[in-house]
Amino acid sequence: MPIFEPNLFTFSTPGNLSAIKEVKVKFSQARVKEILADYRLAVESREASIIGRREVFMGKAKFGIFGDGKELAQIAMAKVFRRGDFRAGYYRDQTFMFAINELTVQQYFSQLYAHTSVEADPASAGRLMNGHYATRLLDEHGKLRNLAENKNSSADISPTAGQMPRLLGLAYASKLFRENEGLKEYTTLSNNGNEIAFGTIGNASTSEGMFFEAINAAGVLQVPMLISIWDDEYGISVPQEFHTTKGSISKALAGLQRTETEKGFEIITVKGWDYPALIDAYQKAELICREQHVPVLFHVYEMTQPQGHSTSGSHERYKSKERLAWEADHDCIRKMREWIINEVMILPEEVDDIEKEARQAAKQAKERAWKAFMDDVRKDQNVVNEILDKAAEQGSHQEEILRIKEDLAKAINPTRLETMRAAKLTLRLLYQESIPAKEELQHWLKHSEADNFDRYSSHMHSVSDESALNVPRVDPVYSDSSPLIDGREILQACFDAALTRDPRVLAFGEDVGRIGDVNQGFAGLQAKHGDLRVTDTGIRECTIVGQGIGTALRGLKPIAEIQYLDYFIYALPTLSDDLACLYYRTKGGQKAPLIVRTRGHRLEGVWHAGSQIAMLLHTLRGMYIIAPRNMTQAAGFYNTMLRSDDPSVIIECLNGYRLKEKLPDNIGEFTVPLGTPEILKEGTDVTVVTYGSMCRVVMEAAEELENYGISCEVIDVQTLLPFDLHHSILESIKKTNRVVFADEDVPGGATSFMMQQVLEEQNAYAYLDSKPVTITAKDHRPAYASDGDYFSKPNAEEVFEKVYGIMSEMDPSKFPSLY
Repeated sequence: MPIFEPNLFTFSTPGNLSAIKEVKVKFSQARVKEILADYRLAVESREASIIGRREVFMGKAKFGIFGDGKELAQIAMAKVFRRGDFRAGYYRDQTFMFAINELTVQQYFSQLYAHTSVEADPASAGRLMNGHYATRLLDEHGKLRNLAENKNSSADISPTAGQMPRLLGLAYASKLFRENEGLKEYTTLSNNGNEIAFGTIGNASTSEGMFFEAINAAGVLQVPMLISIWDDEYGISVPQEFHTTKGSISKALAGLQRTETEKGFEIITVKGWDYPALIDAYQKAELICREQHVPVLFHVYEMTQPQGHSTSGSHERYKSKERLAWEADHDCIRKMREWIINEVMILPEEVDDIEKEARQAAKQAKERAWKAFMDDVRKDQNVVNEILDKAAEQGSHQEEILRIKEDLAKAINPTRLETMRAAKLTLRLLYQESIPAKEELQHWLKHSEADNFDRYSSHMHSVSDESALNVPRVDPVYSDSSPLIDGREILQACFDAALTRDPRVLAFGEDVGRIGDVNQGFAGLQAKHGDLRVTDTGIRECTIVGQGIGTALRGLKPIAEIQYLDYFIYALPTLSDDLACLYYRTKGGQKAPLIVRTRGHRLEGVWHAGSQIAMLLHTLRGMYIIAPRNMTQAAGFYNTMLRSDDPSVIIECLNGYRLKEKLPDNIGEFTVPLGTPEILKEGTDVTVVTYGSMCRVVMEAAEELENYGISCEVIDVQTLLPFDLHHSILESIKKTNRVVFADEDVPGGATSFMMQQVLEEQNAYAYLDSKPVTITAKDHRPAYASDGDYFSKPNAEEVFEKVYGIMSEMDPSKFPSLY
């Protein structure tokens, strides 16, 4: 299939050019200059797209996706994007990023080549495919820059509509900064809430539930969210009729239009090729959004996509000849050229010169980016080549080593993996030899692996001074007057202290506000601190965490509540695709220290007894997963995380809110360190590793086992990510030589994770005299019946029997079979 690359800039313009001199000038000199600069930018951006596609087909990049056809709308949007504003867009916004001067064409190509340098690709350091844009919100120390003075772009993700929950949160932050008097002092975070959150999305992606949920929430909250929909009437190969009711998203959402008596959205429609109309429409949208805090839905239709969806295929396969002809005629750059000649009265020859300059500039930027990329890659290749020459001279495998070097040299567009393979192949040949070149190559390999860890695997969690792992431990303090109260009251006192201590702290979720959450952890706190600090939301888990991500990005300290762990699945895509990998995918350029509060483990029924910990462990790497056994420990973890810049999930025990606990005198100050298990009971025979509600179950069984001469050491891991940073479980197994992992997840779930961490990472297998045992819930979730939980999840009798069975196998005469 041929590559479709329409030649947009070699056509004649009809009309009597000699008549131009007689027409009255319609535009000032300054405005003409601005128009021509916009046109040059549009052409340069288009040329970058065309060149980018060629680079992919030449093998210099793996994949390309571009923003051609959307240039004029993005230029118009950029004109109303002010300092302090935020963008949450998607992978077609290159022209916008050029226009706000937060992306150079050279950086654009560096990302296409996956140049693993923050300087070359500030958005992602080569960790994302092209078209994923971000500004660096953090300085070299991991501290927030002056967001109010910068033009800010939150980091893009590929999943369609995935940017919408975060967009809602970015806009919601402006409302908080404007209406919450306690935030007025944070002038580096906001200019009195005057910032707009600009979002972009393709027309087909408006079919996603995330889009509808975010749109509805923005209308309810009345926040300054300006969402632009780039409508080219297709979603890859699928035409509009399969995507959108009435074939138009603005028509489908017409019921959101505000009226004189009802709040809602302002809806604006404009054609994507009409430059002057786009300029006027965005100016109107900005005033409404920025001044009135009214959300605006900006539908840009009659757009085109000249090169199709991406380099994965040609749109000529699914678009008719008539459609392709229409797209060529209505291409926005073609239309702007016609307008410039016919209305602005610029001679075609002058426009030709602008186009030529723009194309040349894009080509030169590409060449600079490619040279910088290859120079970086070849640094290691040149070093290894020199060592291979030495190895060939010094060793007994000259012919094979020179062949490896020759193969490395043959690579047309070499990457680091070819160099690494060449080094390792050579070391295999030399495994029985002792020569200086071998030691030199081993030294290179060691340092190269460290360098590549930094390039591809670093910054999973914060490395700043505010890392959760750096928060100092402060033990709870008790006195004779410390009251014994319900666990829910422990949390209530903790949250009250946090809200009082720091005006940036806020909490929101279903039923969190007026009634103080379903378990009363926030009871009375909305009345005390106001509804901007403790806030009810609709039933919309996805955008609850989106509110949290956006507000955290803007420097606040949100606690977003998902009522039950069972409902986490509604929010999981946003947490996994956006929050968990944010710090990683920007290589430390952005952070969102959101605390997601939820409750789980045993209670009753299929959807109120969730303990799907493995689901979190496997999808939320980059967040800390905390599972406290009681509310005092939970309070300590909240205090820790509110002082850190890492995101986390804190899972409270569903059946612990009414259990009595002592209230620490320093309820708002004490902290619990992450990755530090606690020994709840010392023992000598068997180590039992658990967490959460299972701690009480295991302790009950351990006390009973003492009556049978079996001594259990019970360990509460407390946090699963990070897990036992100091290998205290290993030290316990060295003493007992036996281990049981117990929890309420399904078989093969979090118990398998704990086993892998202890036996493989800590090498505890070497100290075992019995096989390791797991105690888990059944494969299903608990039934609703009163004893459904007992028969579905581990109980004290089962723990007793499993531990007893281990000892019986070891000494059957002392511990005969029970049943």
